[in-house]
Amino acid sequence: MTGLVLALDQGTTSSRAVLIDHNCRMLRTAQLEFNQIFPKPGWVEHNPKDIWNSQIRVAKGAVGNYGRRLAAIGVTNQRETTIVWDRQTGQPVYNAIVWQCRRTAPIVKGLVSQGLSAYIQKKTGLIPDAYFSGPKITWILDNVPKARRRAKRGELAFGTVDSYLIWKLTDGRVHATDYSNASRTMIFDIKRKCWDQRLLDVLEIPQDILPEVKSSNEVFGYTDKSLFGKEIPICGVLGDQQAALFGQAGFTKGSIKNTYGTGCFILSNVGEREIAAKSGLLSTIAWAIGNRVTYAIEGSVFIGGAVVQWLRDKLRVISKSSDSESISRKIPSSDGVFFVPALTGLGAPYWDMYARGMIIGITRNTTREHIVRAALEAICMQTADVIDTMRRSTRTPIKSLAVDGGASVNNFLMQLQADVLGINVERPRILETTALGAAFMAGLSSGIWADLNELSHLRRIGRIFQPKMSKAVRQQFRHDWKRAIQRTRGWIERPKIT
Repeated sequence: MTGLVLALDQGTTSSRAVLIDHNCRMLRTAQLEFNQIFPKPGWVEHNPKDIWNSQIRVAKGAVGNYGRRLAAIGVTNQRETTIVWDRQTGQPVYNAIVWQCRRTAPIVKGLVSQGLSAYIQKKTGLIPDAYFSGPKITWILDNVPKARRRAKRGELAFGTVDSYLIWKLTDGRVHATDYSNASRTMIFDIKRKCWDQRLLDVLEIPQDILPEVKSSNEVFGYTDKSLFGKEIPICGVLGDQQAALFGQAGFTKGSIKNTYGTGCFILSNVGEREIAAKSGLLSTIAWAIGNRVTYAIEGSVFIGGAVVQWLRDKLRVISKSSDSESISRKIPSSDGVFFVPALTGLGAPYWDMYARGMIIGITRNTTREHIVRAALEAICMQTADVIDTMRRSTRTPIKSLAVDGGASVNNFLMQLQADVLGINVERPRILETTALGAAFMAGLSSGIWADLNELSHLRRIGRIFQPKMSKAVRQQFRHDWKRAIQRTRGWIERPKIT
């Protein structure tokens, strides 16, 4: 087919759009950053209007004069971020509560105190944490005036960012999500593939506000004609990390990837049977094609590339993110300095909502170069912690790691990652694997690509990083990192449940 696919990639700090043809060529791309809102320590919000305005602007920019050839749209999105809006007007009742936000820790603590941890993990594959969407819905309904009453009357709609974009693209005609995004809400039964009524009752979430859940390659709806001059099918939807695994052609059991974005997200394909994740990992739905569901295990690192942004925007020790590579190369080591970027708590495998960031090992000899290098080392160390846990959990050797995301362009970081892991790190030629995954899914649905085998042949490796660090140095490095991690744990005093 000569048709083109538009991939909408709505991320935590920016909205992107990529136009892709049958030969996997990226014809046009566009990107816009949008404002991050931090009302209180540990709170993170977005204005949903900023999300939509930036996304539709880059979508139109990427399409340009190719509108006649546009055949399908795929959507991929930051997961767990929660939006509640008015069904009649489409107006959000509150800002989007971002996946990084810690405000719902007391709600999650209440679930744990009720003895629901094992039930939540068994049904949803997730560990009770403020990371996920369900408690965020409860917070909005409890804290926005009249929201709970309006929700009970069916006047409001909840959605993760994909649902909100689909609603806006279809001018309010479609309220839906896909299995991969639903599996990140902490209120969805990933085995029975439906919303879990017990968890809805405990969190006091009316089922009427929830979206319809569809397979990832279904036709969700058609864009309003006013947007692109004609109706375009939205026929591929995936959460961003599942989309990256799909874009890396991780279609076979055992495939593993890490996306270096705002956070780091390591996913491994475990096939069509869900396995109980252990030791701080999550079990999640990777995607659903037709009636066939593929599962994954996941380790989520909350602060990955965001630590470099913090150095740039808050500490102001670098001018631009790319400077981190050249600065780190100026010194042979971080000289005993460790930076644990628990700026929004710790994710896998620790899951400590009450941890906070720390720089330790500072002496009078410490320079900005040491701190910058320690920040990059922290990204690699957190990834290694997760992959070690995956090795133990699945008892499967990991021979190589596929990488993507914005920070994967940093050659110093990728070489360090190979050194810390002691395995090859494979970087593809096309780093936009999140957008590519959404495009692949929409292209499968619309017939632009025939099957997964055809998609597999489109993936090309750009560079392989091989480990150079000695085993002894690696072991000492990892040992000292774990000592640093332990010193960040439980820094914020946990609230008492009354």
